[in-house]
Amino acid sequence: MMMMAVAGLASLAAGAARAEVADAQPNGFEVKHEVVVNAPAATVWGVLVQPSKWWSAAHTWSGSAANLSLAAASGGCFCERLPNGGSVLHMTTVNAAPGSKLVLSGALGPLQTSGATGALAFVLTEKDGKTTVTVTYDVGGYLKGGLDKWAGPVDGVIGQQVAGLKAAVEAK
Repeated sequence: MMMMAVAGLASLAAGAARAEVADAQPNGFEVKHEVVVNAPAATVWGVLVQPSKWWSAAHTWSGSAANLSLAAASGGCFCERLPNGGSVLHMTTVNAAPGSKLVLSGALGPLQTSGATGALAFVLTEKDGKTTVTVTYDVGGYLKGGLDKWAGPVDGVIGQQVAGLKAAVEAK
């Protein structure tokens, strides 16, 4: 199953409090989402580092979010197990500050087969027992036809994941 289908992804951003394609150029783009989660940062972090609990199965190669794992330490892997012993390294952890920041580096979905890579950052800010989660995905490099055409679809996919994180935390 393909991690990101281009058609119809813009509608997937529903559920995120604020979302935007902050910038889109032929050589790269930035998408940004911000959502307030009704839980302390430590609780949000505990779910964030378990993508199998909140990442959409529709945006995995295996078709099951249960196959996802995340090692939240520098050099750690945001990985997926595939049938027949296969695997996917989606991104690598480059900065892990429990309860406040997680930064991953790499390319998601079909971007993996291009000359593009990116930084996916989750910043958690707690106030009055609630946590604002700010997620940015900055992507740059080469993709035939230009990366700017992928900004909207990727924004939709990231929005769906942010909404999934909020829902998973608040269901606890």
